[in-house]
Amino acid sequence: MIDYPAANAVAMVVQTGSFEKAARALNVTPSAVSQRVKQLEERLGTVLIERGTPCVATEKGAWLCRHMEHVGMLEQELTGHLPGLADPAAPMQRVTLNVAANADSLGTWFLTAISAFTRNSAYLLNVAVDDQDHTAEWLQRGRVLAAVTSLAKPVQGCRVTPLGALRYHATASPDYVERHFPSGVTPEAIARAPGLTFNQKDRLQLAWIRQALGRSVTYPTHWLPSTQSFVDAGLAGMGWGLNPALLVREHLASGRLVELIPGTALDIPLFWQVSRLAADRLSDLTREVVATAKRELAPRPVIA
Repeated sequence: MIDYPAANAVAMVVQTGSFEKAARALNVTPSAVSQRVKQLEERLGTVLIERGTPCVATEKGAWLCRHMEHVGMLEQELTGHLPGLADPAAPMQRVTLNVAANADSLGTWFLTAISAFTRNSAYLLNVAVDDQDHTAEWLQRGRVLAAVTSLAKPVQGCRVTPLGALRYHATASPDYVERHFPSGVTPEAIARAPGLTFNQKDRLQLAWIRQALGRSVTYPTHWLPSTQSFVDAGLAGMGWGLNPALLVREHLASGRLVELIPGTALDIPLFWQVSRLAADRLSDLTREVVATAKRELAPRPVIA
């Protein structure tokens, strides 16, 4: 049988990031939390928590945490039908759902979707941010229950729903374009013009170069791990970069930003993948995500 007090201690340490905060949330002493975690690790013969600041789950610890999420959802559903099961003297513990999204979705449309969900739900959300090409890995490793991803093929054990496409424009300030592309945007000019890159996983600028210029080109770059900083850096003339149309349409309309090559938008198809075990209980979240995406995203590109 699963030692649920110990499993809950593991989940709370991972959620809060420390044994001390987990103890306060569980209304026990830090030594009690430490003992529960240690005994469960010894029983299983594996480390569940990487001790540090913050404490994080190991791969097997993450699977245990996802199981405790499912247990929490089941208990919340059951007490909704049978409120007498709840201990009125026990501290209220709300279930936190772990999901993942790419930064540009979070900075444009995804926050609208999850905010609508939380208005009518007792669940709390913990949103992990990663590149859209890598959020599926969070599902595969069991670290989240659902994710916005560019992967159309269902992750094992997941349901997938198409959302549409996040449209990007390659933009820069008029002054930047005048300085770096006086004779037009050519492969030679791109190779000299400083660009913007989110992080080492960001391949959007390279994808746009291949689509717009028909070849791969390496360009000098500034590193800016912030969706809004990409827009601000473009406005300041720091570099060129791919920005979501939802964030730059007003700047393009006013002329504060311009497209490097008009009519060369890059569409990135997005999908919503949810663990089958949690899909029915997360139907309200899925409904808000799909509805918001339908309003805000571009239609998925048709592949010939």
